[in-house]
Amino acid sequence: MSEAVSMRGGAPREARARGNAQGGFDYDLLLMFVRNELSAQATILLLAVIFSLASMFWAPWTEAIIWLFLVIAAKVILLECCCRFLDTPATEVDTASWRRRLTVAEAINGLAWAGFVLVGMDWTGISPGNYTLASNVFVFASLVVVLAIRMTFAATVMPILYVGTVPMTVAVVARYLMLGDVLYLALAAMAIGVHLYFIFLAKGLRRTTLHMFELRAEKDDLIAKLEEAKAISDEARRRAEAANAAKSRFLATMSHELRTPLNAILGFSEVMKSEVMGPLSNPVYKEYAANIHQSGTHLLKLINEILDLSRIEAGRYELNEEPIRLVNVVDDCHRLLKLRAESKEQQIIEDFDENLPQIWADERALRQVCLNLLSNALKFTPRGGIITLSVGSTDDGGQYFSVRDTGPGIP
Repeated sequence: MSEAVSMRGGAPREARARGNAQGGFDYDLLLMFVRNELSAQATILLLAVIFSLASMFWAPWTEAIIWLFLVIAAKVILLECCCRFLDTPATEVDTASWRRRLTVAEAINGLAWAGFVLVGMDWTGISPGNYTLASNVFVFASLVVVLAIRMTFAATVMPILYVGTVPMTVAVVARYLMLGDVLYLALAAMAIGVHLYFIFLAKGLRRTTLHMFELRAEKDDLIAKLEEAKAISDEARRRAEAANAAKSRFLATMSHELRTPLNAILGFSEVMKSEVMGPLSNPVYKEYAANIHQSGTHLLKLINEILDLSRIEAGRYELNEEPIRLVNVVDDCHRLLKLRAESKEQQIIEDFDENLPQIWADERALRQVCLNLLSNALKFTPRGGIITLSVGSTDDGGQYFSVRDTGPGIP
């Protein structure tokens, strides 16, 4: 069962299990970062081209092109590392090792983007010679854009976010501090504040992502439990069906094995009762034969009911109601068990109201109930005891029968 569940979740799920053992959803967080990087690789490169072209308004085009090639090279290194991560089977991923590799690749990428601040600088003095207010504001806007992008992509792995954004922020702040003007000092303070704010947002985004992974893990665990419960249920159903088939085969066999000798008993007892072969020497034998035939007939009815597969499979018992006299049913039960009572020297006393009208009921069901009660009374009443059979009417117009004995009863 566990094998089937792990196959359904796939490799990331196996890796998550490994990550959980090490203290978190490390694999999932790295995987999300890698997929973010690969999904927007063209957009980031296009943004670098735009920055490079814009810097040509205040910097030599050669510096802008060099910076662009450095960014592209750093991005290629990062993308190559991401591709190798995806190509590695999830079960073989060492999250700590891959986190270090991706952090180094992102650090190279962050340093390359920080180089944008150096494009066009005049290193002959303390302050840059070719920067204007517009160019400095553009650098600040570039910082905000880069921070927003890196926060969105790398929030799942905070070390990667730090090494990818801190170099550019430090470079921008250093640049503004070198200018020394109050406006640029304010922009430097704003750059630090914006960076801290984006880090705060990134941590919130990471918490949300972790919560999402936790919910997904709970869902997967619930699905696994449901699949396990379904497998157990299917196995139980299979066993029940096998048992039902065995039961059907058993009943089919017993139908023949029980009915065949019983029909012979009924036939011979009918011959003896009717004295077809001549009169019996002792009238008691004729009475015994009649009791045997009556008991066999009742037993055959019970067997027919038990072996009725359609009723058993339907799970219900259908009553066959008809007009009957309750006194006659109870009296028949008395005669069927009379010999058992005599063998234990027990006395069965009848207390019947012979004037009761017919009732609408299932004769066979009532007979079986009466036989069960009377059999229990005979079984638990000591030798020489007295058993009383009563049939009467109730105050609301109904009828009843009861079996009382002199046994110990239920303690």
